[in-house]
Amino acid sequence: MDLHRNHPHGKKHCTFIDLFAGCGGLSLGLFRAGWNGLFGIEKDSFAFETLATNFLQKESRYKFDWPNWLPKTPLNLSDVLSTYQVEFTKKLPQLDLLVGGPPCQGFSSAGRRDPHDPRNQLLSLYLEAVHLLQPKFILIENVKGMTIGFAEKENPSAVINYSKQLIEALSNHYTVWTAMLNSSDFGVPQSRRRFIIIAQDKNIAAKWDPFKHLEEKLPTFLRVRSLHDKMTSRSALSDLEITRNGTIPSHETPRFQEICYIAPLTHYQLQMRDGMITPPSCTRLARHCEKIENRFAEIIELCHQDGHLNTSLRKNDRERFGLLKKAIRVLDPDQPAPTITSMPDDLLHYSEPRTLTVRENARLQSFPDWFDFKGKYTTGGHLRRKEVPRFTQVANAVPPLMAEAIGEMILEHAELCRDKEAYAPAEERDFNNSLNTSR
Repeated sequence: MDLHRNHPHGKKHCTFIDLFAGCGGLSLGLFRAGWNGLFGIEKDSFAFETLATNFLQKESRYKFDWPNWLPKTPLNLSDVLSTYQVEFTKKLPQLDLLVGGPPCQGFSSAGRRDPHDPRNQLLSLYLEAVHLLQPKFILIENVKGMTIGFAEKENPSAVINYSKQLIEALSNHYTVWTAMLNSSDFGVPQSRRRFIIIAQDKNIAAKWDPFKHLEEKLPTFLRVRSLHDKMTSRSALSDLEITRNGTIPSHETPRFQEICYIAPLTHYQLQMRDGMITPPSCTRLARHCEKIENRFAEIIELCHQDGHLNTSLRKNDRERFGLLKKAIRVLDPDQPAPTITSMPDDLLHYSEPRTLTVRENARLQSFPDWFDFKGKYTTGGHLRRKEVPRFTQVANAVPPLMAEAIGEMILEHAELCRDKEAYAPAEERDFNNSLNTSR
């Protein structure tokens, strides 16, 4: 049974554009919900290669209707807005939905939370895109830290709150709703709290409460897919255990091993296989020396004994193992995983003395196995601020299942508005002075 929407032939699809698209988790969810994607903007070459591999190939399951005037290459949003302003305003059809999650590193409580991080200023670019495209609906995803004000070091009494400024700017021409959502409520086997903004053009006559509507629709969304909230790590990963599958030499990287995949064991795994016959990609295993494997085995055993699964090790345990890292955790097989991070050694497998593969992280994010990731596996040093390797692509993505549920809910309302001709004539909008942030 096809679990995803298929519109009747000839029906006009509602359209979306994905800014700060990353590897395409949000786009994938919207495609599966029934939206028609026009294009995605992503400046990192690795992440764009992943985006292009999955959404721009002849054999792709879902494809962008990429306009011929926009290069199919990594693009910086600032350059796009300055170079293709005429095309944005004259050659694009009226846009139904503008989506995007501006890079969250500057806001994240897991990072340094620098108010001067240049990535924070991408919000003003997002508003510039809103001004040019005048979409009927807006969907923004970001970390919880975006809602927490920054205190200026030079002037501690001066607090910068980017979410508040963004909402105030949008509120000039949009009705805005916000909520903190957890991906584990959407059948994603990962506890991942994210700040969601949904906005609707004030010229649309039909009124609604999107998050209340989402709450009402969620039980049906899960039931149709035979999923439930709080899916577990084991339900996502048990078919990828080395003890069951064994290993073979990596197809991609000499001197590495990868998992020799057999078959799915759970319904969630069957969902992630999504009709795939060939083994999943990106199952390359880290090369741990015997000393490290023994240490991992001790940590896993300790966590099982003390019942501290899914939590960081105590300070005295870290000191005993000589670990400076505070974030290291062991997966609890009977609970959703903690939030996936870009650091591949933050999480240990629940029963095997190793870190997770890219594919296992992708499973915990609800990416199907046919979705392929490109670029380096990891990077380090100064390149961490310049490159987005595979582990980081997965960690930065919006979980596709969560995006699909939100996308279905918005699409249902957007189609209802279109069928009832509920759109009033668009008015001229000016966002130029709405957000007091510099580029």
